[in-house]
Amino acid sequence: MSAKTVIVTGSSSGIGRDVARAFLERGDAVVLNGRDPDKLDAVVAELGAPDRVASVAGDIGSPATGSELVRIAVERFGRVDVLVNNAGIFDAKPFVEVTAADLDRYIGANLKGTYFTTQEVVRQLLRQGGGGSIVNIGTVLIDHALAGLPATAPLVSKGGVHALTTSLAAELAVDGIRVNAVAPGFIRTPIFGDADVDASGRLALLDRVGEVAETTAAVLYLADAEFTTGHILPVDGGFISGRAA
Repeated sequence: MSAKTVIVTGSSSGIGRDVARAFLERGDAVVLNGRDPDKLDAVVAELGAPDRVASVAGDIGSPATGSELVRIAVERFGRVDVLVNNAGIFDAKPFVEVTAADLDRYIGANLKGTYFTTQEVVRQLLRQGGGGSIVNIGTVLIDHALAGLPATAPLVSKGGVHALTTSLAAELAVDGIRVNAVAPGFIRTPIFGDADVDASGRLALLDRVGEVAETTAAVLYLADAEFTTGHILPVDGGFISGRAA
């Protein structure tokens, strides 16, 4: 397998950082992104392979960040082959307490960030020819909501990511550009803060939460699966399929 150039947004922690690690370990070049320059620099140092790593600090909700990610990828590595839209935010808040500012923040970070970064990458893929692969990160909560987890604002934005995935897969298939998504269930990441993430494991058939390496495996599969497009792959331990007895 020839080395590829991969852009991973939101790669200074959690799922994104592990995805970046995996692509690097198999010999690809990776462009990282995060909002905090110091955290991003620390991850770059931790991952090593300075000849195959670049980074762009910036708010993914700004179209300028997506433009810069593509510019750096082409400047450093000559092309773009894969985009992993991992950057996003999530928190719970009752519906009647959600403000216009709350909704704008989630749509900006989760939906606009994915949309405009993808737009810049697709422009580059079309210039290059030869297709490419886009993997979005959604959530299984789009298909199976929880009464005890009121999160309409982030879920509306992530629902848009799911819709973008299937719509773009149809539009871009003629150009050989595949668009898929991973929909994680409850995964052990820093997004849970001090909460007991393991308590959520009982909601899945496999009776545990997932680990970031398990979402990474799904991202790698979709990045390489040449005959798969428009697919939203749950990585949830069976959360949306059933319930443990």
